[in-house]
Parts: sequence; C-alpha cells; structure tokens
Amino acid sequence: MKVLVTGADGFVGRHLVARLVETGHEVVAGCRPGGEPLERWLGARWRDAVNVVALELTDPTSVRNGLSAPYDAVVHLAAMASGSEARQDPAGAWEVNATGTARIVDALAALRHEGTVDPTVVIVSTAEVYGAGQGRPRTERDPVSPCSPYAASKAGGELAALAAWRHTGIRVLIARPFPHTGAGQPAHYVLPAFAQRLRDAKRSGASSVATGNLDPVRDMLHVRDVVEAYIALLAHGRAGEIYNVSRGEGLSLNEMFRRLAEIIGVQAEPTPDPSLVRGNDINHLVGDSSKLRKTTGWSPTITLDQTLRDVVDAETH
Repeated sequence: MKVLVTGADGFVGRHLVARLVETGHEVVAGCRPGGEPLERWLGARWRDAVNVVALELTDPTSVRNGLSAPYDAVVHLAAMASGSEARQDPAGAWEVNATGTARIVDALAALRHEGTVDPTVVIVSTAEVYGAGQGRPRTERDPVSPCSPYAASKAGGELAALAAWRHTGIRVLIARPFPHTGAGQPAHYVLPAFAQRLRDAKRSGASSVATGNLDPVRDMLHVRDVVEAYIALLAHGRAGEIYNVSRGEGLSLNEMFRRLAEIIGVQAEPTPDPSLVRGNDINHLVGDSSKLRKTTGWSPTITLDQTLRDVVDAETH
C-alpha cells in the first residue's frame, strides 16, 4: 500500500513510518514545514525509502497540496498533542486537532468524489475523550465527556471525520489509543519525566523526586504495540467504527514510579510538587480493547515491565 502518515516526524509517527517501510509499504511522510530533516529522525536505514511532503494543518492550501497524490491509506497522527500546550492555547488546539482533521477528511472526500482516490483513513484520537467516567475499563459504547481542551478538540476531530464518512462514504475509522510510551517520547510526558528525575537523583544522591499526583491509574502500552494496532486497522478496520487501543490493565502512576526507580537502582521517594499537578486529571483511564482484538487479531506483545525498561534504556542514550 501507499500510505501517507501525517505528523510523521512526531513520537509515534517516527515509529509508524519505520514499521510501515519495514513491512513493505510505500510511505509518504507528512511533516510541518521547518521541522527536523528526514535524515535526522528516520536514520540511514529508512530515509531513502520515504518521501516527504509539507503538511500544515492550519493552511488549507498546504493540506490540499499534501493530499494531491493518490494514497491507498492515510494515518492521521498530526495534532497538538501536548495537554499543557492545549491548555495554554485552547483555540489553537481546536484549529489543529478539530479543524485540521476536518480539512484532511474533507480534502480526501473531495478527491474520492472526483475518482482520484478511495483511501482507508485512520484518525488517531485519544482515550482522554472519555473524561472522568467510572473506575472500570472504558468501552467504545461509553459516552464521550472530555474534560480538557486537548481532549475536547480531539473529540471535535472525531465528529468531523465521522460526519464526512456519513455524508460522503469515505472510509474513515477512529483509533482511541490509551497512554503509551517508548524510546523517543519527549521528556514532558510522565514516564520519561520520571526516568529523567530518578536518574538525576541517583547522580546527585538526592533522596526525593518531585512529582505531580501519583494516584491516577493508567493503562500503559509500548509505542511499538500501538503502531502495530494502527497497521492492523488499516488492513481490517471497518469504516465508521471506533476502536480502543489498550492493554486492558491499569496501574497507578505511583507504582510505575517505583518500578522505574527499581530499574534505575535508586532509592528516592516521590515528593508532591503543586506545579506538576495536572488540572482536571482523569483518576482512572483503562481501556477494553476487545473490539479491536476481535476485528483485527491484534494484541499487545510487550509487557509493561519491558515497556518501563525501554523508557529507562532510552534515557541512557
């Protein structure tokens, strides 16, 4: 297949592009102008197999130009993915995550109407659209109740994509990934931040590490398992459907912190820091991925312990 990956130079995009090339697909990387050169983030092994197109979601002309080639499939990852950035600029989050997604699917629907393309389109949303909810695994039948600008704007993107499917027949499906991590994730995300602070504490001999609220329970996946889920959805996902991408097991951030400390080999206690507390945090975010597993045969293959170890190993390089 010829696959366009938007946001290809982001954390998940880099892993997805490499895996698609590795499995024999022709890949086009949609990246914001002015980002890192391909050879910086993809590496010599894959860069000659990937073409790059400029794609700025806030610019309708850029979107139309970026989608002008015929694609068999599109994985739409490009987004304002930082919750803190979205809180600082809610309107910007809506412009990128909701309006930008609408531009992508509307441009593809127009090309489909012209007979140019008829791609399968995976819109990558977030499990945070479920909001606070109850302390049980979320299913796709649960109501959407976002409680942050980031989650609300992603829910808006979902609505725009599904509306285009109903109106035009374009093959759109929604992936709702639960939290995931791995090599290359920016340090402002929770587990790389923990690993960095714990390593600093080990070097300095500090007995405590500043953290935010460690009570929330999270369903944490390895990024490589998430990438495999997206590829499985390209092959087997059904248009108009929503799929949770999750392990199905929850663990508190406190327990993850302590497991990371054990891997790093440091005895340091977490110390609450009000500046690190996330407002309107979701106390329990665990997903039921039965629908995805039944439809595609996907299941996670990387244990949580190995996932945590990979985060630590990435911090050493």
